[in-house]
Amino acid sequence: MVALSKAQESRQVTRLASVRPALAAAYQLALGQWLANPTLAALGRPFVSEGHRSVAAQDELYTHGRTAPGPVVTYKRGGESHHNQWPSWALDVAVLLPDGTTSWSVGLLEKFARLMKAADARVRWGGDWPKFQDAPHFEMTG
Repeated sequence: MVALSKAQESRQVTRLASVRPALAAAYQLALGQWLANPTLAALGRPFVSEGHRSVAAQDELYTHGRTAPGPVVTYKRGGESHHNQWPSWALDVAVLLPDGTTSWSVGLLEKFARLMKAADARVRWGGDWPKFQDAPHFEMTG
């Protein structure tokens, strides 16, 4: 089973503290189910790559694929994203692979999304969006 370092675990606590309690609870439940399943646990370890995001950080991400090099990362300007609220209505997830690298694989995140949506029916997964799929993104509705 893949484990996070002490520094990574500390960042998880901070990031989860920056999101709405119901979203953090859904994440914790989904993570527990993932780690309890030997087949899923062997694939890697999901972790929160971002919770709350400042308006300035959101504006910087918005430049990607526009005035900054790289692909478009978001269609939301600062203040428009669920990440920009406090506590955040959104979090992003990545997967720490057994080789120590980080993955944002749609396939892996789709597996985690099933667990997140089962944990709380108010969770929406960005991979389900029809126009712009954002596989790492999970948010609460209502």
